[in-house]
Amino acid sequence: MTRKPVHLAVYDTFADWETGHATAHLARAGYEVRTVAPDHEPVTSIGGLRVLPGLALDDLRPGDSSLLILPGADHWDEGDELAPFARAARAFLDAGVPVAAICGATAGLAREGLLDDRAHTGAVSFYLAATGYAGAGRYVEADAVTDGGLVTAGPTEPVAFAREIFRLLGVYEDTVTDAWYRLFHDSDPGAYAEYAQATAR
Repeated sequence: MTRKPVHLAVYDTFADWETGHATAHLARAGYEVRTVAPDHEPVTSIGGLRVLPGLALDDLRPGDSSLLILPGADHWDEGDELAPFARAARAFLDAGVPVAAICGATAGLAREGLLDDRAHTGAVSFYLAATGYAGAGRYVEADAVTDGGLVTAGPTEPVAFAREIFRLLGVYEDTVTDAWYRLFHDSDPGAYAEYAQATAR
């Protein structure tokens, strides 16, 4: 089955550990993962990985995508440099295309007003409250939260973040997603055979 690509936002200081589980297993499940950056210039992650983006943000269209993933980055809290990515998230959600944001990207969405009326989570409630957003009453203490087409998570939950993405896109049957999560989050040896058998079909 042909699927539209998943777009992974990349920008200087992006947190490279936060999206690896999601992108690796989406690729294994048949999704093309394309990187999208502010422009066509290389960017460097917080871990020093240099990435040559496949697409500039101005060329990104919701109709060409299955999902937009926004990782955290120092720059989310340093001025408005990444605000265009939050505006892109609004365009995706308005078009009915899902968005997944983790760590500092949740603050960017909060500033854009995208968390005001949606259940969400993040690093910690007072981090998002510091943005001055109107959605504090919708904050949920959870590893990851999905509300409609939006997934949110904090920086310590990349596996739960991936789990919610898989559920949202219907990548696996629920029992397979559960086995995957138990394997990669809990190191449950019993989940390995269950997950491997299901995905080998």
